[in-house]
Amino acid sequence: PYYVRINQNLFLQAYLHSSDPNLVLFLDTCVASPAPHNSTAVTYDIIRNGCVRDSTYASYYSPHRHILRFTFAAFQFVWSDPAVYLRCELVVCRAYDYSSRCYQGCINRHKREASS
Repeated sequence: PYYVRINQNLFLQAYLHSSDPNLVLFLDTCVASPAPHNSTAVTYDIIRNGCVRDSTYASYYSPHRHILRFTFAAFQFVWSDPAVYLRCELVVCRAYDYSSRCYQGCINRHKREASS
């Protein structure tokens, strides 16, 4: 566990261990939940489908494509234990493949209305 105070900035870094310099990382989804294994019941989206959902989120410049850096403010779920579990989904793409998910950015997926 990593102990922080509420509203303290958390700085995170993801690193792709590969000898291929033509790979790039993209942070697609990052979700917080109050339980370590059940991240679908109660969740808080920091990023979803490449779209920033948390106003405290910021990305940081990295001199390397295989390193991703970002930050957000620590928080706590009101109705649960003080622990917060983070699950992030990253995508690995070929650099300069502009048709890949890494270069699409935020994808807003709207829910469809149920028809009678």
